[in-house]
Amino acid sequence: MSKTFTPAALIQHQLDMYNAKDLDGWLACYAADARQYTLHGDLLASGHADMRARISSRFSEPDLHARLLNRSVMGNIIVDLELITRNFPEGKGSIEMLCIYEVLDGLIHKASFALGEKCIAVE
Repeated sequence: MSKTFTPAALIQHQLDMYNAKDLDGWLACYAADARQYTLHGDLLASGHADMRARISSRFSEPDLHARLLNRSVMGNIIVDLELITRNFPEGKGSIEMLCIYEVLDGLIHKASFALGEKCIAVE
């Protein structure tokens, strides 16, 4: 990544890239060997290739959008609470997600996610 961001600015930039569905811009926020996990649990993706495969289908969802509800910053650890609008198999809806990022040397090296309950929109 050519720009130098503070840890909080980097996390905001990756959120902006997520909402723009800019896969390469989003991946550029992560170290090449970054890892994503469920909170206190399973490895979701390891490295850019796994992350690209995991997020590509999500970026094809027409209503995908993450709205930041709260951000806490403690040095290089950033904790975001987001409300994600998604196109689930059951229909358009939303889900809260807690995202914990560890930033080292200007890139995200580790991210852990906890999901709330899925809420399907009634139309």
